[in-house]
Amino acid sequence: MTSPIYQKNPKPSALLALTHPGWTQAMFDKLQALYANNTWTLVPRDSSMIAQTTNGLTLTQTKYALDILDHAQMIDCKPMGTPMMAKTKGLQSTTPFSDPAHYRSLVGALQYLTLTRPDLAYSVNFVSQFMHSPIEAHFKMVKPILRYVKGTIDFGLHFSSNSTLDLYAFSDADWAGCSLIQCSMTGYCVFLARNCISWSAKKQHIVSRSSIEAKYRAMAQTTVELTWISFLFRDLDIKLHTPPLLLCDNLSALT
Repeated sequence: MTSPIYQKNPKPSALLALTHPGWTQAMFDKLQALYANNTWTLVPRDSSMIAQTTNGLTLTQTKYALDILDHAQMIDCKPMGTPMMAKTKGLQSTTPFSDPAHYRSLVGALQYLTLTRPDLAYSVNFVSQFMHSPIEAHFKMVKPILRYVKGTIDFGLHFSSNSTLDLYAFSDADWAGCSLIQCSMTGYCVFLARNCISWSAKKQHIVSRSSIEAKYRAMAQTTVELTWISFLFRDLDIKLHTPPLLLCDNLSALT
């Protein structure tokens, strides 16, 4: 290239940059270099996308979600407002699913999608219980998740740049929420200011005898996560503005 690359005083927009002869010549030289080096080989697009705005960063997996729908042959399916039915019926059926490998492939792909989709954590973890021996009813539970993904294809995580270093978490539990073994479900989300940085939705390993006990176990698990993140910030020499805060909706569990 013979023309200089103008790095000082960057133009605020492409239209203004095109009016500058130096920028125009620099872009022309770059294009000619692509022709000269024959660098036109296309590579697969990354499954995740990071969009930087004036307010922060947005992480999405739109292309990856579309690939999952295409693999499931549900790219044109009707969208759904929730990823799971309120009540699951037919789980006592013993009819095996005809293609267990296909079931495992779809559920495994959905697990990777939860890296930027906390709203899918509970439903995907629920259907992941049946990877070893799926039945027809289990696959019917995967379809609403795929239809929900279709309707929320552009959902993701947003990390605001204008936020404070306040660490807090929301904790909750669904007492005896698992219809299979009557285990309670623990769910929590950890936020740094307005940014969701950690989340989980899993079964509790011990059967709780009351909703208070279930919510207390959920708070204990959330406290472990908050403590770990606090120590991580300390190791990174990041000082939190306030002590970590744990929020729960059960006064008896708090006392």
